[in-house]
Amino acid sequence: MTNRNGVMMQYFHWYLPSDGNFWQEVATNAPDLAAAGITALWLPPAFKASNGIEDVGYGAYDLFDLGEFDQKGSIRTKYGTKDQYLAAVKAAQQAGLHVYADAVFNHKNGADAAEEIEAVPVSADNRTQATGETQTIKAWTVFNFPGRGEKYSSMKWRWWHFDGVNHNVLKPNDATIYRFKGKQFDTHVDLQQGNYDFLMGCDLDIDNAEVRADLKLWGRWILDTVGVDGFRLDAIKHIKSTFFNEWIDDVERHTQRNLFIVGEYWTENIEALHWYISSTGGRMALFDAPLHYNFCRASRSGEAYDLRQILKGSLMEQQPALAVTIVENHDTQPLQALESVVEAWFKPLAYALILLRREGYPCIFYADYYGAHYIDKGRNGADHEIWMPSHRFLIDCFLYARQHCAYGEQYDYFDHPSTIGWTRTGDPQHPRSMAVLLSNGSDGYKWMDTGAPKAVFYDITRHIQEPVVTNEYGWGEFRCNGGSVSVWLEAHS
Repeated sequence: MTNRNGVMMQYFHWYLPSDGNFWQEVATNAPDLAAAGITALWLPPAFKASNGIEDVGYGAYDLFDLGEFDQKGSIRTKYGTKDQYLAAVKAAQQAGLHVYADAVFNHKNGADAAEEIEAVPVSADNRTQATGETQTIKAWTVFNFPGRGEKYSSMKWRWWHFDGVNHNVLKPNDATIYRFKGKQFDTHVDLQQGNYDFLMGCDLDIDNAEVRADLKLWGRWILDTVGVDGFRLDAIKHIKSTFFNEWIDDVERHTQRNLFIVGEYWTENIEALHWYISSTGGRMALFDAPLHYNFCRASRSGEAYDLRQILKGSLMEQQPALAVTIVENHDTQPLQALESVVEAWFKPLAYALILLRREGYPCIFYADYYGAHYIDKGRNGADHEIWMPSHRFLIDCFLYARQHCAYGEQYDYFDHPSTIGWTRTGDPQHPRSMAVLLSNGSDGYKWMDTGAPKAVFYDITRHIQEPVVTNEYGWGEFRCNGGSVSVWLEAHS
């Protein structure tokens, strides 16, 4: 499914420039990323979205336009043209990286025309509850794709391909959610708001046979056209879970290989994640949102946070084989919809936890690796200037350690509220041992068993200069600075 000790990178963030040069950047940087220890890239949505070259891609308009047709004010997307995208994927794969495409199946935005529809208003807090009588609304639900015509797919979308919308042309400032007459919101979705099928825009009716057929057609087409190695599925808590059993089986039959697939089911509720894994038969991994929130709280609490609890209630702890572990992403970064920042001081500790343990498939965030600087409006309506520092030096240290020393048995020392550690004892192919120690309080010290007697260990992070020498039984007293992490690697013999 993934490379042993594989590492995914979310290779984008929300505020990249809209200059059309991004796919070329991917191609240029792919060899360096592979050399650093990255094994797969999750790339942003490559298709045309409603806001044209300014759209990150999640306002999905035409899944079959990868920057090829003159639609939404341009031929290219924010990231570049179709040819540049194909070249970037090819360059990444030639460098030894897998590539995962982002798929947005929940909604469509930016329709070409509006039409009158009979609809029922529903409560935003409980979408199973009508708040008024059936009425005629006018909604943007006609998708003709005039720039593409019928190339790749002949389907034209109309209101009956959707369950509802959150706009009404007849009431311009009305943000009411409307469910179309004769429709029900899809089942097998998250139960927040009574039924969380509806998220935004024109909500796809997954019970409609034409909708399901077109999404399957797109999956087969993008595998044939682009040759990606897997998918990241957006907003799956709002999409009928059983559909993905059909869809994944269909695309894997078509391509005759196992694809890596990760879904974004964004919730802290670990039981909801277990339900979804069961409902989809273990066909996909999920992002470990509960772990992210643990990191967020720990970063804001300082020494008051009990580090012995840092993995509690996470997929990394309870379903490690299907956990994609993250520190931050494009939705949680400052000024975004799910803003829940992991403070900069704690990020090295968090990355050590996801990159240097045996559980989970870690995902590095572009803005944490390269840094980011941008200005946007906050929830108070004022402009905010954001600086996200680069943690590349330490992440590269961790990637080296993961590649060369994160193998074999793992011994945990989660026995102190502000200083925790673990060791990895290596295997026959990777015999060097490793010890990791981190503290959210004062300087940390801990005796740990490395399985390497009378061995010399160096802190690859360079936080501590003096080496540690283990005793005749393989135990050593390892150290880290306060509010910091040290990664001790056995010296080459």
